[in-house]
Amino acid sequence: MTAPVPMIDPGLATRFQTEGARIAWRDAPDDPPGRPGRIAHLYEEEARVERGRTDDGALVLRTDSGPLGALVVVLEWLSSGCAPTVGAIPAGDDPAFPAGGLWAAFGGRATAGTSVPLREIVELARYALR
Repeated sequence: MTAPVPMIDPGLATRFQTEGARIAWRDAPDDPPGRPGRIAHLYEEEARVERGRTDDGALVLRTDSGPLGALVVVLEWLSSGCAPTVGAIPAGDDPAFPAGGLWAAFGGRATAGTSVPLREIVELARYALR
């Protein structure tokens, strides 16, 4: 079910969800060890996605940077109706995301890190659309 998100036009939200239904998922290699994740595949693009929880119960997604990673964040936002706090994972800071990535926390206390405006996440996710 889609929760209304004021920043995302309802027609665009529908397009995001249509593309989201086309994502093929598979388990990611356990690299680094102890960091299970999944690989999202859409058209020619792939993105590693890790889901976790903070101590206060907030959902945290970590994804490869790029349109597909941003689309995964937007889909969770639409599903939950909870606007995330989003930040950047600098290249080289995390072995699971050597080229850099995004983190998004849904609920709970704000997570420290580099802030990325939500409008930029939406714009980046648009590039995943066909």
